[in-house]
Amino acid sequence: MTVLGIETSCDETGIALYDSERGLLAHCLHSQVDTHARYGGVVPELASRDHIQRVLPLIDECLAKAQLTRADISGIAYTRGPGLAGALLVGASIANSLAWSLQCPVLGVHHMEAHCLAPMLEPNPPPFPFLALLVSGGHTLLVQVAGIGRYRLLGESLDDAAGEAFDKTAKRLGLPYPGGPELEALAHNGDPQRFRFPRPMTDRPGFDFSFSGLKTAVVNTLATAPTDQATRAAIARAFQDAVVDTFAIKVRRALEHTGALHLVVAGGVGANQALRSRLREVAKAAGANVAYPRLAFCTDNGAMIAYAGASRLQAGERDQAVKAVRPRWPLETLQPPEEMSLARDGD
Repeated sequence: MTVLGIETSCDETGIALYDSERGLLAHCLHSQVDTHARYGGVVPELASRDHIQRVLPLIDECLAKAQLTRADISGIAYTRGPGLAGALLVGASIANSLAWSLQCPVLGVHHMEAHCLAPMLEPNPPPFPFLALLVSGGHTLLVQVAGIGRYRLLGESLDDAAGEAFDKTAKRLGLPYPGGPELEALAHNGDPQRFRFPRPMTDRPGFDFSFSGLKTAVVNTLATAPTDQATRAAIARAFQDAVVDTFAIKVRRALEHTGALHLVVAGGVGANQALRSRLREVAKAAGANVAYPRLAFCTDNGAMIAYAGASRLQAGERDQAVKAVRPRWPLETLQPPEEMSLARDGD
């Protein structure tokens, strides 16, 4: 089965072709960073308009890379949610229209499920069950994963997602958008002893996160600290260390609680090298293995959508009618694909 994946949840247009027997055939990505950088963040209306212009040309480019035509597509997967409503509607409309014209099945995919499954695109994918830390610009989730559609939410951010906190802190430090990579680069030369920020919610049981107070600590420090480069680098380092330590403590706790032998770290913040290095240490100490998607598949991309969609389409799941997009969509409400098939058979 050759599945076309369409990702338009936010500010990146991702297209990919995944074949159930041959694996990933091709993928293309257009980033809107330059469009939104002048505003210091994503402007939803501009994101939607750019997706309209990019999706179809990228589909043609991806087909050409794979040396295929539209007639070779046997299924289409698109991001149904979570994400920006307007951006999601672009992908949903094109996916459903194209599926109707090709007379092939179509399926709306959960964006965070796709992130969770992104390491399956690597040569040595992690086996089920595993513990997943999903850290993106809009979501921070700690999930026990028994299989596709079998998710138990252990913890989540009660306010800002980690990626959001990175971007907002970077903006306070005068760094350009997107702020996460810029803050990481600045922190690399920062004095780790000069400042120390709190490790939020690590002094209590449970697996939830909170990053708004950490962001406030940065703001208060900036209000009284000098504005030289060394100070800014030290503040960036202290912020990153606090986030990394917080994740390390919560992940160690979750590995002990679940007994998981495999850890998956996915989402844009999962590209942070300090976080990767620390979580490798945590996993090793717990006797667990850690898996990451390649850097290109940490951020939003069509390959993870194509893979997640193919996994469910192969099991017989498909949208029987045009579905409304879901800008908010709790991951734990998903069902395994076989249960979805049984539900349809019983209707």
